[in-house]
Amino acid sequence: MDKLKPNKSELEALNLFYNRFYDLYNEIISNDFLLNDPKVRFYKIREIFTVYKELLSYEPIKYYVNYVKNGGRPSLEGVIIDDLFSFIRNTLSHFPVFDDWNSVYINKNLATWIKPGMIDKFLMKCIKIKINGKGIVKYRIWEKDKKKMTYISVNLPEKYDANNIYLKDIISEENGLKLCVSFMKQVLDTQVENNDEPNIVIMSQIYVPATRCAIVADIEDYK
Repeated sequence: MDKLKPNKSELEALNLFYNRFYDLYNEIISNDFLLNDPKVRFYKIREIFTVYKELLSYEPIKYYVNYVKNGGRPSLEGVIIDDLFSFIRNTLSHFPVFDDWNSVYINKNLATWIKPGMIDKFLMKCIKIKINGKGIVKYRIWEKDKKKMTYISVNLPEKYDANNIYLKDIISEENGLKLCVSFMKQVLDTQVENNDEPNIVIMSQIYVPATRCAIVADIEDYK
């Protein structure tokens, strides 16, 4: 018989990580978050990516992410909730030299300064992801309490060389990060019984490809 999950040790860790995640999530989506000092906001942002990345290692969450990436959801959603968010966490963790979101950048020289690693691997494959010739993935989020629709783009890098790639150009701090943490919550809530209906609903925009199909890079081997 399969062992039940979570076991005692997993439950102890999950309680810590989930509580921390929900605290950070509620802060980041609040109306007052952007009123904080940029350094304070950056600390919270870095923390939530770190917590989320740790939880991705939990087997049932990993199983769900693999389900998304293997056709359970639109293919690029799997790239965003796993590969892109892991890249952001790795960049923030391995280059703790920035004070705010808008300052963070990476380039080929930095990503390979010791040796090519996961950041380099992601960017090498990321530049091949195209929809109608562009690395732009468009979403809408509907905030129920505000009755507000916001249109957001995730701008995947299209070039990877010695030029700087800024995180702010991939995902804006004001609305893009609200999309990110809502995606994270959507993933993590799959493991929560009787969880509340989310206030923020994520909707992808409808694409009409210029060609018969979008060109999507095979990045399934990126962890």
